[in-house]
Amino acid sequence: MKKAVGLGAGGHAKVVLEALCLHNEYDIVGLLDPARIGQAVHGVSVLGGDELLPKLLVQGVSAVFIGIGGVKDNSARRDAYLRAVSAGFTAITVIHPSAIIAASAQVEQGSVVLAGAIINPDARVGENTIINSGAIVEHDCEIGAHVHVAPGSILSGGVRVGNGSYIGVGAVVREGIRIGEQSMVAAGAVVVRDVPARAVVAGVPARPLSTEQAR
Repeated sequence: MKKAVGLGAGGHAKVVLEALCLHNEYDIVGLLDPARIGQAVHGVSVLGGDELLPKLLVQGVSAVFIGIGGVKDNSARRDAYLRAVSAGFTAITVIHPSAIIAASAQVEQGSVVLAGAIINPDARVGENTIINSGAIVEHDCEIGAHVHVAPGSILSGGVRVGNGSYIGVGAVVREGIRIGEQSMVAAGAVVVRDVPARAVVAGVPARPLSTEQAR
């Protein structure tokens, strides 16, 4: 059984740990989260911060999972993933047993597909992306790296989502829509027009928010 460490010890880490434990393929030696040293998540201790990565690698811990979520901004998750991979760790791709993934779909390294999620034929999910509980990624969607598709959201056929973007809880994106990189679609929004890079959209139908509204 391979030894693994998790980065992050908050709510998302709990959900990822649960999915990993159902597979029973990894020995989780601990979690790294400087804000929660000395605590435990589902019986897994928080050992320290990322400074422990080189030491753990020498000790034979070769795999890592990213237990950092992200609302609005996925940069913390992206940065943690890149630090771990550049240090020599292999990022675990976590698939909950109840997720449904078509044989022709692709889920790249380090991504997480959680309970009840559906990824349909010829969809592609980039590295270190979260397809959260109950989310639907329809046929021919292309989702970039470090994206978070939040619980219950629906991406219709052929949607493109750029790197680092966030699709909020229960949002619906019409077929063929393009969402630029590092954009945010607010919870419950219905997206019927393309979204430019680094934009924030909300409402039904979704419209851009001003900088002040986005705060």
